[in-house]
Amino acid sequence: MNASPGRPLRTVVAGTNFGRFYIDAVREHPDFELAGILAKGSSQSRQTAERLGVPCCTGVDELPDDIDVACVVVPSAVMGGSGTELSQALLHRGVHVLQEHPLHPDELSDTLRIARKRKLQYRVNTHYVHVEPVRVFLEAARRLRARQRVLYVDAASPVHVLAPLIDILGRALGGLRPWHLGDVAAVGEEVLAASDGRTPVRTLHGALAGAPLTLRVQNQIHPGDRDNHALFWHRVAIATEGGVLTLADTHGPVLWHPRMHSPRDDGHRLVFRSGPGAQWLELPTHSVVGDPAQDPHSFDGVFSDLWPSAVTDALSALRDAIGEGADVLRTAQHDLTVFHVWRDLMARLGPPELIRPPAPTPLAVTDLTVSGTGGSGERRGRGPVQGGAPAGAEGDVPGAGYTQPAEFFDLGAREHTDRTGPAVVASLAGIDPKAGPLLDIGAGSGLVTRRIAAAYPDCRIVAAEPSPGMRAILTSRLAEDPGIGERVTVLPDAANDLVLPDRICGAVACGMLGHLDPDRRRALLRDLADRLAPGAPLVVELMGLYTPVSMPATRLRQATLGGLRYEWWMAGEPAGEELMCLETTWRVFDGTRLVREVRDVYHWHTVTLERIAEEAGLALEAPPPPHGAAVPHLGVLRGAERPSVTR
Repeated sequence: MNASPGRPLRTVVAGTNFGRFYIDAVREHPDFELAGILAKGSSQSRQTAERLGVPCCTGVDELPDDIDVACVVVPSAVMGGSGTELSQALLHRGVHVLQEHPLHPDELSDTLRIARKRKLQYRVNTHYVHVEPVRVFLEAARRLRARQRVLYVDAASPVHVLAPLIDILGRALGGLRPWHLGDVAAVGEEVLAASDGRTPVRTLHGALAGAPLTLRVQNQIHPGDRDNHALFWHRVAIATEGGVLTLADTHGPVLWHPRMHSPRDDGHRLVFRSGPGAQWLELPTHSVVGDPAQDPHSFDGVFSDLWPSAVTDALSALRDAIGEGADVLRTAQHDLTVFHVWRDLMARLGPPELIRPPAPTPLAVTDLTVSGTGGSGERRGRGPVQGGAPAGAEGDVPGAGYTQPAEFFDLGAREHTDRTGPAVVASLAGIDPKAGPLLDIGAGSGLVTRRIAAAYPDCRIVAAEPSPGMRAILTSRLAEDPGIGERVTVLPDAANDLVLPDRICGAVACGMLGHLDPDRRRALLRDLADRLAPGAPLVVELMGLYTPVSMPATRLRQATLGGLRYEWWMAGEPAGEELMCLETTWRVFDGTRLVREVRDVYHWHTVTLERIAEEAGLALEAPPPPHGAAVPHLGVLRGAERPSVTR
């Protein structure tokens, strides 16, 4: 069916995972109107539809008669999903379709024939060709090809977005034919032995559009988390006689490296200064293509800006095709070639290796340039770190900063939790155990967890702690009381790895949010806020470091156990705009003689309670009296009637 002139195209979005970007794009596009959600009927999909004021349909037959366009953001048959079947049903219903990649060529051909017979538009969206830095790269490549012949192409991609890479290469080279792919290069036994059997990236050679190609693919997938664990994203370098054009990453930057070539003088000596016949020696060794003054996008900006904008471009192309009444088979020839190449490539690579690595610890550039860290493994002015990890290394892995000091933790923390524990328990007053479990994220050794469990005997608790040392104490502490042990589930997950229940009666995050970088912190807070039962509390405790400061070595606690005395020290230095490098040291004395010293170094992202509340979209309250003055760094976040968030 076709829209009436002058009114937006009424659009449904099928799928609310990656489909959230389509929902945002449709709502922002002046020529489209979100008219419904098509999903299996999960609570998240229903809540999304309710929040947006549109119906949530569970079948094509439930759609209103006036739907013009459907965005199918559901895995296709080649990926084990029903996306192609759904797209074909929508076309039979008379609806134009934009379907998310990838597709088997046979799926694509069958669906195109249906669209042509029904005189409808059908497009496959490989998405990443529309992302702004990729568009800049493609335009620069077009201009480069107009001036010089492509001599060589080097490209890399993770396997789950390999089809979009083929599309990017085809557009950058002005086509894909003639093309040929060789077999994957064998990995020798010597390499396997030297790398402990780890070969995440496989290499093959071939040709696209007649240009020699070297392709590297990370052929690995986490079966429970397919969208994560890529070591890199799309990378493409196109070499010509005049230089190399590089897409450093899907999200930029785009770089130009002019060819380094020094002419020779009459004595056949290389010329190293610019002048007649060597004026190109004045060229910069590299330049950013596009707007060099534009700040790099944060990952938060990628999800809130770049990706919805890319979907907007795909929607605009579909709108134009609908208006023109284009022949879908004629316009889809490039797509058909893309997926033929992709099918050949996947067959040569073989099934992806299934991996289940822990969540990675992304590093900021400051982790590589902090002035207080030397390349020899020593921290200047303090000597070598003994018994700990250098900043930005093991100490920033979730839980690693507490593994070695775990044996001392209760000696230092018990006095503190004797004050904060009652405040946390009081702040949870009124929780409804029937609404779902309570989450204790970063439960540590369980000093507060056990207090909560004792105070709320009808409540099920999920206690997450990634440090093995701390988790051992936590498990033992909970197991001491059978009544508590049967209600508390202990998980080894870091905060951003937790699979959150659909609904929770409350959450506690004491002393752990500073371990998360701002993007991961915001993601966690949004997820928690989205799942809190109406009026349920999120209790947060911060360290009290609201901005980076220089903190000299300070003794925080001392305790005696048997014949030994224990001291807990902390020092810190600014390591960025909202980042500190902290060093904790435990010293054990026999009388006045130092017998042991354990150090740990990690990063801490400074933040205020007000900022935490803003990021979560919840209201900030003080702990109930009389606890407020005793625990100034503890806050209660609550959203009484807050609707769920999809982004």
